[in-house]
Amino acid sequence: MSKGDSRSKKAAYFTKLTSYLEEYPTIFVVNVDNVSSNQMHQIRQSLRGEGVVLMGKNTMVRRALRLNLGEHPEWEKLLNIVKGNIGFVFTKGNLAEIREKILSNRVQAPARAGAVAPVDVIVPAGNTGMEPGKTSFFQALGIPTKIARGTIEIVSDVHLITPGNKVDPSQASLLNMLNISPFTYGMTVQHVYDRGNLFDPAILDITDEYMVEKLQQGIANIAAISLAINRPTVASVPHSLKNRVADLVAVALNLEEYTFPLVARFKEMLADPSRFAAAAPAAASGAAAKAEEKPAEEEEESDDDMGFGLFD
Repeated sequence: MSKGDSRSKKAAYFTKLTSYLEEYPTIFVVNVDNVSSNQMHQIRQSLRGEGVVLMGKNTMVRRALRLNLGEHPEWEKLLNIVKGNIGFVFTKGNLAEIREKILSNRVQAPARAGAVAPVDVIVPAGNTGMEPGKTSFFQALGIPTKIARGTIEIVSDVHLITPGNKVDPSQASLLNMLNISPFTYGMTVQHVYDRGNLFDPAILDITDEYMVEKLQQGIANIAAISLAINRPTVASVPHSLKNRVADLVAVALNLEEYTFPLVARFKEMLADPSRFAAAAPAAASGAAAKAEEKPAEEEEESDDDMGFGLFD
């Protein structure tokens, strides 16, 4: 390739990257370690009409960003995270849905020697079908075995590899012999850039229900603090009014000469509970139907308890 061709391709890339940055408000910064070209093609297909995937050398990306910092100083946030094997997914769509499409394309892969384990690898107990001559191989890895029906059987589950550790050649050989492909690979979202703001993708897990729950907890906390320090707030006033009304009712019930509509009803109930006894059968109709076959003595006892609880 001639220098002229190389320069024209770089110029075209800079132009494309700049146009995408200006057109799309949101960018997913993705890691593409161990992602095959076929996976990349499938992800592009799934995002068609909703997003654009753009890869490029980090040096070219950083240069393109620096050239535009004068007009777009907010792009400096992107400049600081262009590290490792990354790419960009530009979108105008729903962030949660786009992220799901990015993460959903994953493929099973064997454990290769030298690869960093992304997850725990457990070798399950059971018969391996291998001949007894390979027992020493399992012993070298500290895997308990026994001979059963002329083949090697693993006695119990073994935690072979922990996340973040490299797979050594012996571990890789064992997993291949057992036909275990413990890893899955695909794009992972490292950062989300949205209209000049850079944030962790975990924020996309926050739902409307979660926000409402946290808001209600916050209001309850404000009300509790306000009541404790005797300082009225919008959150505490309804509780203060309710408490004061309860205090007024309690005082008025002990004063014959003072009353108001709510207290008057309570006084009537205390003076003649039989006038309000008609409410008890209506409330207990459902329970009475279920207890239809119970002895009469038990039914009468239940009615007495209900009347006591209502008017006590």
